[in-house]
Amino acid sequence: MLRFAFTRALSLALSLLVASVVIFAVIEVIPGDPAAYMLGLNASPEAVAALREQLGLDGNVAMRYLDWMGGMLTGDFGTSYTYKVPVAELVNQRLAVSVPLALYALVLSTLIALPIGIIAASARGSAADYGIMGATQLGIAVPNFWFAMLLVLIFAVTLRWFSAGGFPGWDAGFWVAMKALTLPAVALALPQASILARVMRSALIETLGQDYIRTARAKGLSRREATTRHALRNALIPVLTIIGLQFSFLLAGAIIIENVFYLPGLGRLIFQGITQRDLIVVESLVMLLVFAVILVTFLVDIAYAAADPRLRTKR
Repeated sequence: MLRFAFTRALSLALSLLVASVVIFAVIEVIPGDPAAYMLGLNASPEAVAALREQLGLDGNVAMRYLDWMGGMLTGDFGTSYTYKVPVAELVNQRLAVSVPLALYALVLSTLIALPIGIIAASARGSAADYGIMGATQLGIAVPNFWFAMLLVLIFAVTLRWFSAGGFPGWDAGFWVAMKALTLPAVALALPQASILARVMRSALIETLGQDYIRTARAKGLSRREATTRHALRNALIPVLTIIGLQFSFLLAGAIIIENVFYLPGLGRLIFQGITQRDLIVVESLVMLLVFAVILVTFLVDIAYAAADPRLRTKR
């Protein structure tokens, strides 16, 4: 198990190194000068040159990359061009919104999807199965921002049960903050629950067709007992991958939802950094999100190995 974990950790480090080079290179070739953008169209060339030097944009590209990576490794992400504060401070503020939102949406997605997927697999070919699969297909096809606007229209504008947007902060109270995150979490969770339910159904149907399940049924176990005792654990292995990938997506891909609900999260910060040409913010945030995705993938691989020891010898 330790050897397997070390191999996966080494792969993680190499993936991060390649990702850092790609991210830095892509940001470097984006047209436009951040200094000229910040000073405006009427700025003199001398002022632009002075600001470029102040921001460190005139240095050697290789040295700038090494300085940036060295700062990332020590927790110094640089200073935002726009906000004039350390990027790490901005990230810490926005993580207090994005991480709880992603976890909230992931819990909702899992609680909705797993029972539905199990019911659909157990009632394969029935009207319930067709109805569930039709609903999940609709959930996948409809964009989450449409769900978000529909939720605002129903629960904020018509029923007035929730606010239409904004975040009061955790200082206002845990339940007050969670209430503000409920509609965004539901909007994020519904499409992901549709995907997860279909994966759960397919994995469970495949597992129920295995020889050891037929043997268990032949020994007198009911279909329900065979499913809960034997099939469900093995069917959860591919589901773990989807859950891990969904958390990464929910953390990194909530830009539209955070803008719809005007939430001060990481997605909104990236959007603002792109529009304001704040390259150091964009570079650092994208790198952090890539790290989160790769780390979650690593943890899912470890969970795989714990659930099925056979996988430890296959890699």
